[in-house]
Amino acid sequence: MALKHEPTAFDHSVFDALRVLETVSRHSAGVTAAELSRRTALPAGRLTALLRLLRREGYVEQVTEDAYVAGGALARLGAARGDERALRALLQPVLERLRDQVGAAVYLSRYVDGEVSVTQYAAGPSAPAVHEWVDFRCSAHATAVGKSLLAQLDHDGRRDHLARHRMARLTSRTITSDKLLLSRLAAQPPTAPVLDLQEYAVGTVCAAVPVRAGSAVGCLALSLPTEQAHRLRRAVAGLGRNCAPVLLALAIRLTDGWSRASLGTG
Repeated sequence: MALKHEPTAFDHSVFDALRVLETVSRHSAGVTAAELSRRTALPAGRLTALLRLLRREGYVEQVTEDAYVAGGALARLGAARGDERALRALLQPVLERLRDQVGAAVYLSRYVDGEVSVTQYAAGPSAPAVHEWVDFRCSAHATAVGKSLLAQLDHDGRRDHLARHRMARLTSRTITSDKLLLSRLAAQPPTAPVLDLQEYAVGTVCAAVPVRAGSAVGCLALSLPTEQAHRLRRAVAGLGRNCAPVLLALAIRLTDGWSRASLGTG
């Protein structure tokens, strides 16, 4: 399949949105758009689009014609901090909306205590999830999720992971050479999707994009059955266009304090 590693449509929208939220949170009585623009150095047009997104997701509320305060969704995320069940419940509808927008199963994953962890996903009859026939923790070398997470580690971190998990051949396309895999991970463009073209399971193709929130390493991924492989490029582009609400919630969720959060796709 002639699908190349190309930069996604991800931009700095989530990072900029976090900057706006930081500023709004410091002004409990409300802050004007003009003041937000001055403090964040965002152009008026860009700020207007971000405020529209943040209002739609409930992170800010407009209390007067030109004043904004922190919204209920932000308060609920803060109240649920440390309660994994509550956090998942808040994020799941956002993830399901992204699934419907891209027409593919979508996944959130993290690298926690030296292991790959798929923390949450949204699938359905028309967007089937990948069948986990080999534990994802043991197959990072073959999955888009695993390779995306490993690509965000330093060289020693990658070698440590591969030393603990044998690179088994899962399909005829699986890379089993640690030298080759490490070379490809080192060369991975930070804004490009990592692909799994039937390396983990015959019949499934996947793509994953790295997500950093504070010190946390994570990724957002999607999967399609091979009969829909022709949609992979379009689905990844859709992920880029529509992922901001998920990534914003993820950034707030993963950081110790959302006002100190930073997020980048790299």
